[in-house]
Amino acid sequence: MTLRASERPLDEIHDAMLLDLDGVVYVGPNAVPAAPEAVDKARAAGAEVAFVTNNAGRTPGRIAEHLTGLGVEAVPQDVVTSAEAASRLIAERYPEGSEVLVIGDTGLRQAVHRSGMRPVTVDSRSVVAVVQGYSRSMARDLLDQGVLAVARGAFFVASNADATAPSEWGNTPANGAFVQVITHATGVDPVVAGKPMRPLHQEGMLRTGARNPLIVGDRLDTDIEGAVTHGAAGMLVLSGVATPAEVLAAPEHQRPHYLAWDVSGMNKAHPAVEHEGTTVLCRGWAVTVDGSGVGLSGSGERLDGLRALCAAVWGHPGVDPAGTSVHAALSRLGW
Repeated sequence: MTLRASERPLDEIHDAMLLDLDGVVYVGPNAVPAAPEAVDKARAAGAEVAFVTNNAGRTPGRIAEHLTGLGVEAVPQDVVTSAEAASRLIAERYPEGSEVLVIGDTGLRQAVHRSGMRPVTVDSRSVVAVVQGYSRSMARDLLDQGVLAVARGAFFVASNADATAPSEWGNTPANGAFVQVITHATGVDPVVAGKPMRPLHQEGMLRTGARNPLIVGDRLDTDIEGAVTHGAAGMLVLSGVATPAEVLAAPEHQRPHYLAWDVSGMNKAHPAVEHEGTTVLCRGWAVTVDGSGVGLSGSGERLDGLRALCAAVWGHPGVDPAGTSVHAALSRLGW
């Protein structure tokens, strides 16, 4: 797998932009500077825009308010959460009005209710499913009820399986960590709705009517792996979590189709990466492969150099992405 080229802006060739939030549209409390204009341009080009998040705690309305406050125009219908994807998985399996034990916050309870199910907090023989989502105030009694229901045979769904979440103190346990409490106690693994699994991006496609979406994210193991899993195009932005070194070392199922500094990359054309024997070219840059190492020469836009370097490393399994020559190439590019 290698990077794709596009002579036209991506928002003209894809019918929907499915955008991750943290690291793509905002970082912490602040909007990514390019985001408001980029979203407006994509819509003006005729693309649908949806904000697709593994966060199951906040409601679409609260998220839309947050985005609007940052200058990114959004209404609740534009927001697709893992809570909604998880609720759909249950609603497609059980009759309307069935009881679902909800372990999570308001966003998850409301999503279950909107799907036609009845959210409850105590196990009984009428509970058909358990759905678990992230909560900063995870209650022990809810985990106890979840264990009882899952052990009894209730369908077990997790909104997402992220092990950690960033906080003001650093990385702290997220939904995937708490899901393991029930899994360890019962021996039952949940069906996961969020990225990188298919249900969340499928929900985004249903919401937008997309046939050829572009999935935009800053994480290789959720956003980009989710795009690959879904068979959709994925654009990695460098405004969030992933680093160039991590991109070079990514396994095939986590490699992006496009690279961009930030979300405005969806409004732009993307250059071709060309192969001439053991040399990879991208605009003014050339990367030559020599055994397990590489040599970088040329000049120009740093991102084009990274594109050439990715194509060289990914295309030659003998090259060590953590090797000295690759590190030197990244240093020359400013990383």
